[in-house]
Amino acid sequence: MQPDLWKKIQDICDKLSKVTYENLTKIIRLEATGSSSAAQKLDDSFQNDVDAWMGGGTCFSMTWHLYQVFKDMGLSPRLVMGHKRKEKNIHCALILPDPDSSLLCPKTEYLFDPGYLIFDPLPLPLPPPQGAGTAFFPLVPNTVRLDRPTADSMALWTGGAGAPMKLRFEYPVEGVSVEEFKLHWNESFYREMMTYPVLNRLDRERGVQYYYQKGNLVTRDANGSRIEKIENSARVETLSRIFGLKPELIDRALHVLSK
Repeated sequence: MQPDLWKKIQDICDKLSKVTYENLTKIIRLEATGSSSAAQKLDDSFQNDVDAWMGGGTCFSMTWHLYQVFKDMGLSPRLVMGHKRKEKNIHCALILPDPDSSLLCPKTEYLFDPGYLIFDPLPLPLPPPQGAGTAFFPLVPNTVRLDRPTADSMALWTGGAGAPMKLRFEYPVEGVSVEEFKLHWNESFYREMMTYPVLNRLDRERGVQYYYQKGNLVTRDANGSRIEKIENSARVETLSRIFGLKPELIDRALHVLSK
C-alpha cells in the first residue's frame, strides 16, 4: 500500500477511535421512531462526518461509517458479519483489500473492527498451506489473535494482562451485501443488549479501556481489570465524564429504558 494512502487510513482510524461505542442514541432513535428501519435512517453515521455524530454508536454505526469513507476513497471494502457461539450476525466488521496487491503474490487484506475497539488495521494471516494461518497483534490493553484455518473463515481472539485468550467472534471472510448488512442492523435494534446501557471507550494514548454495562464500570489497562459499581445517583455524571457524552443524552436514554 502506498505510504500516503496508508497514512490517510491510519488518520481515519485514529479519528474514529475517539468515538464512544454506545447504544444510548440507538435506544433513543428506536423509541422516537417506533421502528428499526426508521431509526437506522436517522443514524448520524450516514453523514460520513465523525464530528457531526450525536455521540457514538454501536458496531454497525462505526463499521458503516468506515465503509462509506473507504468507498468514497475509491477502495473496495467488504462488510463482514460476526458470529458468537450460537448467536449469528450479532457483530460486524470490515475487510479492506490492499489496492496495490500484485497478481504475482498473495493478496494482502486488512481487518477493521472498530465495534470491538480495534482501531488498528490488522493484516489477515494467510490460511495453510500458503501461510501460518494465525497472527498475533500486541495491542494495548488487549492482545489480539487472528486465526484463519481456511480461506473462507476467520476467528478473533483477545486477551490481556496475562489472561488467557478468549474467542470473541467468527467471521465468514467472503462478506455480505449492503442490503444484508442493513437487515442485520435492523435486527440488532431488538436484541437483549438494547434493554440496558452499554458503553465502551478506548483511550489509545494511555492504553486504557472503559466498559459500562448493567451498573458496573470495568477499567482495563496493561495491569489488568478493575470493576466498580456505579450507583444510580452518580450514574449520569460519571458516564458523561468518562465516556464524553452529554448528560441530557444519557438521562433521556435512561428515561426511555425506565419505561
